[in-house]
Amino acid sequence: MKISIIGAGNVGSTAALRLLEAQTGDIVLVDIAKGQAFGKAMDLDDARRILKQDYRIEGTDDFSRINDSDIVVVTAGFPRKPGMTREELLNKNAQIVKEVALKIKEHSFGAIVIIVTNPLDLMTYLAKEVTGIMPGKVLGMGISLDASRFANLISQELGVACSDIEAQVIGSHGEGMLPLVRFCKVKGAPLSKLLDDERIALLAKRTVERGKEIVAALGSGSAYFAPSAAIADLVKAIAKDEKRTIGVCTYLNGQYGIKDVCIGLPCVIGKGGIEKIIELELDTQEKESLLKSAGALRALIDQLEVK
Repeated sequence: MKISIIGAGNVGSTAALRLLEAQTGDIVLVDIAKGQAFGKAMDLDDARRILKQDYRIEGTDDFSRINDSDIVVVTAGFPRKPGMTREELLNKNAQIVKEVALKIKEHSFGAIVIIVTNPLDLMTYLAKEVTGIMPGKVLGMGISLDASRFANLISQELGVACSDIEAQVIGSHGEGMLPLVRFCKVKGAPLSKLLDDERIALLAKRTVERGKEIVAALGSGSAYFAPSAAIADLVKAIAKDEKRTIGVCTYLNGQYGIKDVCIGLPCVIGKGGIEKIIELELDTQEKESLLKSAGALRALIDQLEVK
């Protein structure tokens, strides 16, 4: 399997390492900054003997090298700065993603495309429109990371293992995300049986603001260890045809009463990309929150120049 990662910054290069260690496939690491991807690839190559793995990785600034990729992961773009929302990155990153999408259309039209660049939901929509690739094969990595963050915060609050927590987040990968408290369980027990409403609301709020909190702490750059883990998990589900339910940004055409928007929802992921969108039984408040999140994205989509 050939996996191309466009963007050799912290997220892209760390994702490459995780995928190489998992022996998912051959990696092509691409970056327009001359020498960036090449240098990172040489460094990763030098780890083969230590890791006792004979993987193949190529670093390049030549987009034609992504030709005939099975999966293309797009991490290229400007990171958030302290105080900046994902949506404020819209104008900065839209042009980058548009140019990358045209390269994918030219060299790897048959690939499954995973968008990681923020604002994620809008960049996923833009990539789908520009490439012309069918919606199920263009998806965004976002809410699986948000669910992991939610589970981690619950784990810290209760002093239990993350592996014992089932967490669900839907909506946009940003300020419009919706941690679904009603669907959250700890060792099979509803979270509401273990914590009061005030503590749960605080954990949900911290989940929404977690990325911003990390950006503020770093001062320069944004999260990459957890995002790269989420990328690798998603790529492996596709490569191994796992038919596993993972939260991803997907195009909706009527599901949940939403049309012509890309937004985060649980989906069955396999070799075809998104093979099924799971329709959760949301209560009235949850559905209203999802519709509000989608409406905010729809307003911003109208600002995108997709042609």
